[in-house]
Amino acid sequence: MRNRALLALFTVAATIFVSGVVGLIVSGRQEPVVFASPEPSVTPSPARTLQLGAEGSPEQTAADYLKAWSSGDFEAMREMVDEPPSDFVDRHRDFEDVALSHSVTFTPGEVARTGDETADVPFTESRDEPGAGAWSFDSVLHLAVRDLTWKVLWTPDVLYPGLAEDGDIVRTTEAPGSASALLTKEGRDFPQDSDAGPYLSALAPKVPAPTGGVAAGWTIELRNPGRPAVRLIGFHPEQTPQGTRTTIEWSVQAAAARALDGLGHPAALVAVRPSTGEVLAIADRLGGMGAFTQKFAPGSTFKTITAAALLGGGVTPDTQVECPAGYQIPNGRSIPNYQNEDHGTVSFRQAFALSCNTTFARLAVERLSPDALGAQARAFGFGVQIDPGVPATCGSMNTPENHDALAEDSFGQGTVEATPLCMALVAAAVESGEWRPPTLLDDAGEGSLPQTATLPSGVADGLRALMRAVTSEGTAAGAGLPDDAAGKTGTAEDWQGGEDHAWFIGYRGDLAFSVFVQHGGTGRNAAVPVAARFLRAL
Repeated sequence: MRNRALLALFTVAATIFVSGVVGLIVSGRQEPVVFASPEPSVTPSPARTLQLGAEGSPEQTAADYLKAWSSGDFEAMREMVDEPPSDFVDRHRDFEDVALSHSVTFTPGEVARTGDETADVPFTESRDEPGAGAWSFDSVLHLAVRDLTWKVLWTPDVLYPGLAEDGDIVRTTEAPGSASALLTKEGRDFPQDSDAGPYLSALAPKVPAPTGGVAAGWTIELRNPGRPAVRLIGFHPEQTPQGTRTTIEWSVQAAAARALDGLGHPAALVAVRPSTGEVLAIADRLGGMGAFTQKFAPGSTFKTITAAALLGGGVTPDTQVECPAGYQIPNGRSIPNYQNEDHGTVSFRQAFALSCNTTFARLAVERLSPDALGAQARAFGFGVQIDPGVPATCGSMNTPENHDALAEDSFGQGTVEATPLCMALVAAAVESGEWRPPTLLDDAGEGSLPQTATLPSGVADGLRALMRAVTSEGTAAGAGLPDDAAGKTGTAEDWQGGEDHAWFIGYRGDLAFSVFVQHGGTGRNAAVPVAARFLRAL
């Protein structure tokens, strides 16, 4: 009996054990199995709960995934994704190439169970973008149990919320300002058809490249097919480099270029600032950089320099002089006035205003030596090396060998030649009382630039009186110039037999200029109207 009781007890125990195991296998449940307490009414405590089935947890998988992401280990991330797309790694690398972040961090939120085997883990992605600073946005990791392991269910919107399967995230970059892009003094592009193109092309290679790089604006956009692009973040420098500023002023350049419109001859207009030597405008239709490099006989505009030498030698604007139709150089040639005009006895001011060749030829022969005239020309830049940033020359004059040569040089013929730039600097020196070398770059240093040359105060005052007389009562009077403009006309013979060249140099306030019209005829008829249009437009 005792043996039978023991056998029955073993049979019952075995039955209970086998039934329990079979029940667990048949059910296939992967949720925690809770071993109930003897009292069915008591809720089991967590300490008595045992997880069976899936490896790990959604919290751990999300943490491992975000850690790999923060270190850029996209292959490790791929291993944690259920059925990752073939371009999974490439899409993440492309995103990093777009973002160019200094750093990136991921902060997971609390796990939200969405089913027995699914969960969501929200996270915040924080990036430090160059220029723009902090960039943060929220996204969600969707997880599920696959093959008894918690996996990430990856879709493109995990990379960025709202990104479609065939969408993309792109960076657009604004073209940065180039240091070699030359601008006006105000930082503006040059006016259209400014006639200064060759000078800018020659100047651009001289501009040094920036040492610290050039800031450029950019924008990151979300682009899904069939939908407008969405701007995610961007950077726009407050002071985007816009190039290198020249000394040229936009309004002066525009006025100079338009003043040459309609001319039937090659011409040039150069404007400078007397107080600094800055070139304010170059309108050049001579070809190449003719206004800076081609020398022509300056004609009567050179009388400004001869007058400076005479004023320095004791002549005054009120000195009475002869202005006959012709002057016979002792033992030399005869010098005629323009159209053989005879003005008799006049003041030196009037002789200058009327542009009397005979007066200047006689005074040069009687009062000046060849060296004295040459020294005065050098004080106005003749023979002086200049470097405004592009190829340039001023003027030249051989030392007169006799009275004939001295007389011809005195009114801008003979061996005297000058560029339009050079004669603009002459007018500038009269206005300011000091000859200054020209410059084209706004921040140009002194470097090896030539020294300035100061005119004696009496000479500068006298020249101003003479040039004002030209526009008020002389060869430029009544030609449409502003009342406060002063200048000197010039008509120069072309030694090659062509029609005369026309000149007009002058100043108005802190602006000096020269106008040259090749084969244009007389200064009054061809050059002065150009100057009038130019000054009236300012």
